[in-house]
Amino acid sequence: MCAVFEQWDITSSVGLTALGVASARAVETDRADPLVSDPYAAAFVRAADSPRPLPARLEDTSVAGDGWFRHSRYLGVRSRFFDEYFAASTAAGIHQVVLLAAGLDTRAYRLDWPDGCELYEVDQPKVLAFKRTVLDEQAASARCRRHEVATDLRDDWESALLGAGFDPRRPTAWLAEGLLPYLPGRAEEGLFEVIHRLSAAGSRLAVERASIDRLATLRDHPLFREAFEEFGADVSQLWNAEPRRDCADWLRSAGWTAAAESAQQAGQRYGLPMDDPFDEVMGTATLLTATREHG
Repeated sequence: MCAVFEQWDITSSVGLTALGVASARAVETDRADPLVSDPYAAAFVRAADSPRPLPARLEDTSVAGDGWFRHSRYLGVRSRFFDEYFAASTAAGIHQVVLLAAGLDTRAYRLDWPDGCELYEVDQPKVLAFKRTVLDEQAASARCRRHEVATDLRDDWESALLGAGFDPRRPTAWLAEGLLPYLPGRAEEGLFEVIHRLSAAGSRLAVERASIDRLATLRDHPLFREAFEEFGADVSQLWNAEPRRDCADWLRSAGWTAAAESAQQAGQRYGLPMDDPFDEVMGTATLLTATREHG
């Protein structure tokens, strides 16, 4: 029997954070020197009835506040890093992709995918329904075979993914972007256990990792508090500060090779120094990639 969990749409609970990320991508896309281009992000922002109007253009940040301006740069770095991860994964011959807690991710529509690529988006039913409606209104066309897996990651998402056609015999490129801070420690480990179980040799995984100390610093940082006020919700209340094993250590113990780069280091590679006090805190986030060499 399935457990009964709180459900959310795009303007409540964790769903609202997906809308905030889309807003940041819209702002980043509108820059003269964008690190990522998402032609659909602004449409999500405009279509949602959020607690407060969120910026959909760079000029909107003058009203929304400095927090949004700075946060969009960090999310530009993060998005660019994972875009490159998928480019490298498909170039290595991986044609099966899973986005965990996909939110308003539009990579199925904005990235180039090889012929025959299967992409699975796992998230809450209402979040996926909102995304589908907006993208249909934009006449967007996926560049791969996109599958919606409408389920809760706290439930039996493994069965839901398999039921949607996922093939565990094929190497997979997994992504957990902006997900781990919301999971209890045991749930995070359970997530990796399922990923490991479903990953054939050659599979890859990318995650954004934040330490408990970093989350505490962000929660108390004046500019981050300002961003919460601009957002109309304190999403830090959704973060889970339970102690947990470092996911890189977990993956290595399970036979994966893992490499990590800080967001600050990635920003420097992209020609974007993250050197003011707020950026330095944001830049401590770890962007981790891992490969399962053997089955």
